[in-house]
Amino acid sequence: MNNRTLVMSRAENLFPHWKVFLEKLGYRNVLFTCKERDSLDALIKDYKPENLIFGCGFYQRATPYMMLRMLKRLPRMNVVAVNVHEFPDDLGMRFIANGVQSYVNMMDGMDEFVKGLCIVRDGGIYIAKGVMDRLEMRREFPKAANEISDREIEVLGLICSGYMELEMAETMGISRKTIINHRTSLYTNLSVRNPAELMLCALQNDFVNKDELDFYPRGFTVNPQPFKEIFT
Repeated sequence: MNNRTLVMSRAENLFPHWKVFLEKLGYRNVLFTCKERDSLDALIKDYKPENLIFGCGFYQRATPYMMLRMLKRLPRMNVVAVNVHEFPDDLGMRFIANGVQSYVNMMDGMDEFVKGLCIVRDGGIYIAKGVMDRLEMRREFPKAANEISDREIEVLGLICSGYMELEMAETMGISRKTIINHRTSLYTNLSVRNPAELMLCALQNDFVNKDELDFYPRGFTVNPQPFKEIFT
């Protein structure tokens, strides 16, 4: 075992603090990067980390898609999403649904945050309660009441890939109102109540193949101030 950990974040000024923090928890050979996409893929290929930790705020759109490719090449790598600021559990659920093994949430309290990171350090899998509750909301979904059109399947795939209403409308060349109508029809037809259930239902019933999802690339402005709280 190489005991290597790669941490991905845009907050370069906090890399030294993260390194001290993780080393105190027993992590070894910790490398930090703010590289994206192909450069990140090449770095992972060369470094071959056992643990891949990323801040969900910046990578929540692009990373799950990359994870699917990386896990095929390095199936033993433990991919960990870390939330150190306010981040919706509904979106956090999407990481797990698409191949990320662990989700550690500082909003659950510092003790729970450290507990999750220690479980990951020891080769285990940890999923924060808020995300786990959403994953377990409904294990079985009824079959669609009516046939789902090809257009609705396309909308469903874009929703699962993290597209917003206007982005879907622009991608498909239709109006935002039409997108909303398709989405409402999907909710009714599939008997789901929220985006988390919609995605789980889509995957469970093979309406969407997670290997074919194309996550919408979007950058995030990271406010480093909340991050500093975990080092003081």
